[in-house]
Amino acid sequence: MKLTFTLPALTTGNQPSSSDAARIEVDIDSLVIAGWAGRDPEAIMHHISELEALGVPRPSAVPLFYRVAANQLTQNKSVEVIGRASSGEAEVFIFTHQGELYVSLASDHTDRELESHSVALSKQLCVKPVATVAWRMSEVAAHWDQLILRAWIKEDGEFRLYQQGPLSSLRQPDDLLSRYLNGDPLPAEGLGMTCGTVAAIGGIRPATEFRMELVDERLGRSISHAYHSLELPVVA
Repeated sequence: MKLTFTLPALTTGNQPSSSDAARIEVDIDSLVIAGWAGRDPEAIMHHISELEALGVPRPSAVPLFYRVAANQLTQNKSVEVIGRASSGEAEVFIFTHQGELYVSLASDHTDRELESHSVALSKQLCVKPVATVAWRMSEVAAHWDQLILRAWIKEDGEFRLYQQGPLSSLRQPDDLLSRYLNGDPLPAEGLGMTCGTVAAIGGIRPATEFRMELVDERLGRSISHAYHSLELPVVA
């Protein structure tokens, strides 16, 4: 899947410069959703037990890597979903391009009704919205844990904070990549991976409008993306 990203340049003072922004076109041919990617094992097991009580199957491993068709990636501002049971999840999106690792933002939009039958199928069913801005991993690796992930959903006519947390609560990308690749070298091109999410404030629930951002307070910049869902009817 071909995606286009703007790369804000950094000045010598390590502040972003929009005037020198570059653009890259990236072909993603392998998409991986990293699930159960938190660093706290006890918190993960508690969450697994909560979801298991709702009928969601227990994962076979922690973390677990779901392969999803790369053509499910989109940078559109609207997505089509089946019914009213799907919801977004803000996640860091990393990808390889010309031998370098980059960072952006994506939503692991998932069908919650199907999730109780098969987590893998529930993820495959929904497209994955991706932001149009990216950073070089080399620019943020040293302060990765300080980056902040946030999301909002629109409820009762207004946007409400839905997710918020530092990336220190999630496994770092090099850990996830090494586990997924299992000793194989990192591909120079074409691999995309979402890196887990933070808890939903008030519980996971559907919403037709979703906003998300990845904030780098150290360098005074952020990546943001918003999209809305168009519900398709469920017919027998």
